[in-house]
Amino acid sequence: MANEINNKTVETMLTERPDYENEIIRIIRGSYSPKTAQGMLEDYHGSDVAQVMENLNSQERKKLYRICSAEMLADALEHLEEDDAGAYLNEMDLKKASAVVSMLETDSAANILREIQKEKRSLIIDSLSPEIRSDIRLIASFDEDEIGSRMTTNCVVILDTLTVPQAMNELISQAEENDNISTIFVTDETGEFSGAIDLRDLITARRNDTLDSITVTSFPYLYAQETIDDCIEQLKNYSEASIPVLDNNNRFLGVITAQNVIEVIDDEMGEDYAKLGGLTAEEDLHEPLFQSIKKRLPWLLALLGLGIIVSTVVGAFEKVVAQLTMIMAFQSLILDMAGNVGTQSLAVTI
Repeated sequence: MANEINNKTVETMLTERPDYENEIIRIIRGSYSPKTAQGMLEDYHGSDVAQVMENLNSQERKKLYRICSAEMLADALEHLEEDDAGAYLNEMDLKKASAVVSMLETDSAANILREIQKEKRSLIIDSLSPEIRSDIRLIASFDEDEIGSRMTTNCVVILDTLTVPQAMNELISQAEENDNISTIFVTDETGEFSGAIDLRDLITARRNDTLDSITVTSFPYLYAQETIDDCIEQLKNYSEASIPVLDNNNRFLGVITAQNVIEVIDDEMGEDYAKLGGLTAEEDLHEPLFQSIKKRLPWLLALLGLGIIVSTVVGAFEKVVAQLTMIMAFQSLILDMAGNVGTQSLAVTI
């Protein structure tokens, strides 16, 4: 009997997923003190907090901004579309918005800042530290279809003149601000890329080993001004956690992380699918249902009417059509237009 009860309990736990969304909403709408509410919200993943934000009204979101730390809000914004994240960042006061941006990955920060008001964007950038400001402006200088727009400066970079103990000290120092430490990138004094070192190799290296002996000089890399379309196959083939991005003088600029690669491939596949469906942009796949109906229904009705007219005319002039068969080519053009619109509707539905 006890085993039967335990089995039922386990089955219930496996089938019933916790309702994180309502739990977070109850915390925000509750009368907890800010410190208590923040402690409770820290237990939830950033994606759960991000999903809740769109279900809150403006006042509730402002309460969330005050309760949560900049790090928690940055984690939530990382899981949102850039336009949505920009809208929420725009709602925050300048001080909080600046703190949140400083916690974001530099590529995410650059892309989200594009979505907010120009005046506030300038104020936020001016309030950032010179290093972060420089990184964001560097990434923002690239076009959206270039690799440089997707890179981040969240990585560990050391000089090739260091000894193994010095390299370890540099790793520990930079790890305080950079969490992508599985691969250490090596440059010379001019910033030119020399290679990469796996974290395991650096940890297991002996004190008297040279840095050259553990540096992989054949490590894959990309150029910042290469287009994503040209590099998509290379990105899919690389199995590295981080891929270095260089300028045209082979100087190290940043890295493309595995998360960036997934996002790039997802975006490119979405664009390809949109094109196969005859859509003008991938955004058409995510537009609201009413907007999609409003855009396509008039065309479907018009094409339906044209199809009926064409069929009626062909039926009334069968003898003429039999003599001038070229006319039938125009019938196919008109009837196929309805099929094209149907293909778009099917792509949106799927």
